[in-house]
Amino acid sequence: MTINTQTQLCGVLGNPVEHSLSPAIHNAAFQHLGLNYVYLAFPVKPEQVKEAIQGIRALGNLRGFSVTIPHKVSAMSVLDEIDDTAKHIGAINTIVKTDQTLTGYNTDASGALQALRQAHVTLAGKHVLIIGTGGAARAIAFGLALHEPITSMTLLGILDEERTALAADLRKGSSVPITDAPINQETLVSAIEQSQVLIHCTPLGMHPKVDGTCIQKVLLKPHLTVMDIVYNPRETRLLREAREIGCSTIPGLEMFLHQAVAQFELWTKQSAPINVMRKILEAQFS
Repeated sequence: MTINTQTQLCGVLGNPVEHSLSPAIHNAAFQHLGLNYVYLAFPVKPEQVKEAIQGIRALGNLRGFSVTIPHKVSAMSVLDEIDDTAKHIGAINTIVKTDQTLTGYNTDASGALQALRQAHVTLAGKHVLIIGTGGAARAIAFGLALHEPITSMTLLGILDEERTALAADLRKGSSVPITDAPINQETLVSAIEQSQVLIHCTPLGMHPKVDGTCIQKVLLKPHLTVMDIVYNPRETRLLREAREIGCSTIPGLEMFLHQAVAQFELWTKQSAPINVMRKILEAQFS
């Protein structure tokens, strides 16, 4: 591949981004299809989000960006248009630039649902516990509430305002019974007892702080299917301990792969080479 004046730039905006595997998989996909694109990682502090996105609008040859922690909600107010699904969710993870127009999308929800389907998880009649209430949690919660026949959902999180706002939005937007509470040992014990699927949506356990977890092993139960959206490391402490007590587990790599496929197709308007992207991802952990 030759970088020239026609090269289109994509990237990821987040803080931190040093752990991101997005450059590896997107660049491999671009090269596989012979596309004149490159993908880079851009660390952006929360107070710099507005200026960073204005820079995307101002510079030519910028095609699109991934948006990751902690900017998935705050970036919305700086964009020109928001896709209906992302608007409903209240968070984005993708920006597409067309001429001078910046449009926000959310592929987290479809990525998570595809990961659950590929793991053959039956969601019908299940109670789902979601840990965390940030941008990714919003996407997954709405995806489940609107598109899957679950019976009920519990939200546990640290930030009261963020958690109660998500619960209220879900109650307005769906008919699924929603409960929410601050996360502590008492609420975890109660929620885990009644849940069949647990989805962890916080950064705890992400590289380099791989020993982090908000759910102690003693609280986990073998009847759970446990999905962790953290994908680096491939097996987080939560997933390792869940597997050790007999839970079915789904690594964050699966959701990450499928949401990245959707991003790639939004930017390039071409079918993503999913097998190439999966191979690159798996090679990072071999």
